[in-house]
Amino acid sequence: MIKRTINKLFPAFLATVLLLIPTAQTVAQATAALPRVSVKGAYFVQENGDTLVFRGLSISDPDKIKSAGRWSKRHFEIIKGWGAQLVRIPVHPSAWRARGEADYLKMLDEAVQWCTELGMYVIIDWHSIGNLQMELFQDPMYDTTKKETFTFWRTMARRYGKNPTVAFFELYNEPTIYNGELGQCSWAEWQQLMVQCIDLVRANGAEAIPLLAGFDWAYDLQPIHFEPIPREGVAYVTHPYPGKNKAPREGNWERHFGFAAGRFPIVATEVGFSYDAHAPVPLPDDGIYTKTLLPYLKSKNISWVAWVFDPSWEPPMLKDWNGTPTAEGEYWRKALMDKP
Repeated sequence: MIKRTINKLFPAFLATVLLLIPTAQTVAQATAALPRVSVKGAYFVQENGDTLVFRGLSISDPDKIKSAGRWSKRHFEIIKGWGAQLVRIPVHPSAWRARGEADYLKMLDEAVQWCTELGMYVIIDWHSIGNLQMELFQDPMYDTTKKETFTFWRTMARRYGKNPTVAFFELYNEPTIYNGELGQCSWAEWQQLMVQCIDLVRANGAEAIPLLAGFDWAYDLQPIHFEPIPREGVAYVTHPYPGKNKAPREGNWERHFGFAAGRFPIVATEVGFSYDAHAPVPLPDDGIYTKTLLPYLKSKNISWVAWVFDPSWEPPMLKDWNGTPTAEGEYWRKALMDKP
């Protein structure tokens, strides 16, 4: 009799125990030590009403860091030591597929946990470059599809959508048709793709702020003069690298993205340069870019994230994985430490 009673009660008991054991998803959403960031007019605000202008760093793809044997909390502690408030995590579609969803999510779980403990917010960035509308891309490492993109963001929304540390979802890194070599994509078509992503993540419970890029490798936001993305609570992205314009650049910056700063929050999710004019990816500083960019962004309350906290990707901020800065890295370290 006692044995039969135990046998009858055990399944219910086991079910109760299993409900109490946190899954990877609940762990990812339970780390809620940072205040939620939202959009209010042209500003990012915390729950207490404080406005925020972010300064941060972009790491290289977690898959690259893991493959180098350097994926650890220490990497993020160095970033925090440089003064960053925000960490951008670029996820390349090719790396996402090669490593597999389960392994990649484990790395993202760790990054979110470490950033929460260190008091830094996170951008998760779908790091593709090209024409998503026609599914033509600049390099095989950026190859993806609309279905894969939508599925990725549904996964991110379900896993991190309620976690305030993950303040931003950068829905697509750099849209470009590459002077027509990657086909054509109208602003209306791009709007529709972004609306589909926004509605998808929100339907799956995400409270993260969607970050939306314009054309010309995420530099040009001129279409939002008259046709902004028809959704509330979003922010826009620009990548004002030095090669976009010759000095004086302020007029071009104002025309391409600065004009929007009074209407929407703007994040320069990639800014960077090289002191080496012969670097593999030439982003040479002309001696004027580094003197004018940050004062201009500050004058417009535009947040920024410097590219890239890595010893080999261009332009590298690090000489080694121990955090020794290059000359470019020292520039960004000083800029991060110079708190407003």
